[in-house]
Amino acid sequence: MKQNMNIASLLPEVAARLKDRTAVIVPVRRGADGRMEYESRTFGQLDAESDKYAHGLATMGIGRETRTLLMVRPGFDFIALTFAIFKVGAAPVLIDPGMGRSNLLDCVKNARPEAFVAIPLAHLARKIYPRHFGSVKHLVTVGRRWLWGGQTLESLRAMGEGKGAFLPAMAEAEDMAAILFTTGSTGVPKGVVYNHGIFINQARMIGEQYSITENDRDLPAFPLFALFSISLGMSVVIPRLDPTNPGKADPAQIVEEIIDNQVTFTFGSPAIWKNVSRYCVRNKVKLPSLKRVLMAGAPVPNSIHNALLNHILPEDARTYTPFGATESLPVCDMEGAEALAEAASPSTQRMGICVGRPLPGMSVKIIRITEEPVEEWDGFLDLPQGKIGEIVVSGPVVTKEYFELPDHTRMAKIRDPKNGDIMHRMGDVGYLDEKGRLWFCGRKAHRVVTPEDVMFTIPCEAVFNQHSAVARSALVGLGPRPVQRPVIIVELDKIRPHADEEKIAEELLILAAKSRLTLHIKDVLFHPEFPTDIRHNAKIFREKLKVWAEKQLPHLVPKEAV
Repeated sequence: MKQNMNIASLLPEVAARLKDRTAVIVPVRRGADGRMEYESRTFGQLDAESDKYAHGLATMGIGRETRTLLMVRPGFDFIALTFAIFKVGAAPVLIDPGMGRSNLLDCVKNARPEAFVAIPLAHLARKIYPRHFGSVKHLVTVGRRWLWGGQTLESLRAMGEGKGAFLPAMAEAEDMAAILFTTGSTGVPKGVVYNHGIFINQARMIGEQYSITENDRDLPAFPLFALFSISLGMSVVIPRLDPTNPGKADPAQIVEEIIDNQVTFTFGSPAIWKNVSRYCVRNKVKLPSLKRVLMAGAPVPNSIHNALLNHILPEDARTYTPFGATESLPVCDMEGAEALAEAASPSTQRMGICVGRPLPGMSVKIIRITEEPVEEWDGFLDLPQGKIGEIVVSGPVVTKEYFELPDHTRMAKIRDPKNGDIMHRMGDVGYLDEKGRLWFCGRKAHRVVTPEDVMFTIPCEAVFNQHSAVARSALVGLGPRPVQRPVIIVELDKIRPHADEEKIAEELLILAAKSRLTLHIKDVLFHPEFPTDIRHNAKIFREKLKVWAEKQLPHLVPKEAV
């Protein structure tokens, strides 16, 4: 008998074991005593509700590989609907709502969704911009429906009342399961095609790597991670934060939810944990239940690891910085304790940020930097240990294509002729050390190429980030490669008092002159607040800063750029 690889099958399997255990906890209101009140659903209730939605979707004609654009806020309905879409064999299309109107509409148009399950505000956008939603045939409103027709969540549920369990549609490992859009932090957002096998491999790898048990309770700051948590039998506490701006989350609320619900596990952006760790240290708050903190999406400063491990979490707790991308996650992992030990070693003067060793089953290679496609893997591409190049990964969680973007797929994928496997070019640069660990040095697109040198963002910015007045810095190059003029842009720390910008600039140029990495930098600019990506609030849009810098220093832009 052929095994059903539908990722949706994991929910009824977990619900059969944990029927009466709490699956989802949602903060709803403050009580008269000022304490937060929560609503919850069990795994049995979640699976049953998902079954009703699946019956309703199937009745509407939504079935195998129907691209279903889902725009629903994180919570019980989001989880139940996503599993329902998987159960009928359809493919949810997930787009970051905060990537900007133009990018979002382009993503919708490119995905050509056939079904649209969304809150009223998203349906209103469909009416305002009809040409981007021209492919949609089926409508479901999660909330109050106005004049646009289709079904409501209540009517969808009613279609499934009394019909019992919904048997998940049969799916092969290679069948399309979902389309997840990148944020477009370096280029246009692209729809990454996930198949069911990749989702199942991700769930397995995450569960094994972080020793997740059914006694764990998760607070997922990335909404999509809640689906993995449920699949692994973890209870999920939905945090009160705006998914379009997680870095602005109130740290007091995050701490309250962790303490109220005895959260043991969490996965979120370092932008969130920077604020939470500062809040806890300042207010002498401990989080005794929290045993594992995963931070991803951008480099994690050692100051966050230090605050969590030495001041906030219990002694047996661990912090992790998994490394990967929408196209391949997870790839590597690094424990905070090892990162702190590496930084404390006086004999170690590394370039970049160590993101750890490849997970079991994953392979990492470094190839020479090129802007050309690489059709097939050949050993001559390999760079030796310690040499910075483009990071290429392979393994069971590597996706094979972008949805209907063959040129982008060709640029990002390499076929291994020995076994037919697809390798992914991460678009990141880095190197492997003598211990087999990967060091991240920035995005390939962000490197600055001058007549004298090739400069990489993360190592260069580290020179300036050591200054006490600097919150973060960004290396950009004025003009085109290979004649760029390097400039460092600084965002000052708003919490600490500091001297005037002219004095800080002088001190930063002194630091620059002392390092071989930055000795060619002669210009410093100050920016009030860096533009960053929506998903993590941590990836710096250096492309936008480059344009801004060229306007600030037009007389320094190399003539070839005019």
